[in-house]
Amino acid sequence: MATCCCLLLFLGFYGAVAWGESTAVQNYNSARKKMVKEQISNRGIKDPRVIRAMSAIPRHEFIPDEYRQQYNAYGDAPVPIGDGQTISQPYIVALMTSLLKLQPEDKVLEIGTGSGYHAAVLAKLCQEVYTVEIL
Repeated sequence: MATCCCLLLFLGFYGAVAWGESTAVQNYNSARKKMVKEQISNRGIKDPRVIRAMSAIPRHEFIPDEYRQQYNAYGDAPVPIGDGQTISQPYIVALMTSLLKLQPEDKVLEIGTGSGYHAAVLAKLCQEVYTVEIL
């Protein structure tokens, strides 16, 4: 009986944790979708490849945990990532990326990796991305 109760408690706890993670993922996915529509598409970024890349990359994962709670990862602003650096505003990342007009066979050298978010977006659009960071 005790083993059965412990097992049920464990399964109940595990189910609650799994549900919570699923809800968080759904919230981030919803926020990312809203970000792409309102901050990128509605501001004139029309390249479907850039829009797909921005839709696919989970920006919140490039923000350190200590800033993730304090700042909106999908808000219309840069977010601190530590050491005086920021992850650029989503629209700026989309604009810079669209202006490159990357082709699938292209190679990119990025100076100033920062969080790596822009490199991840670029990697969806070209063959190779090389990136250098001083810190």
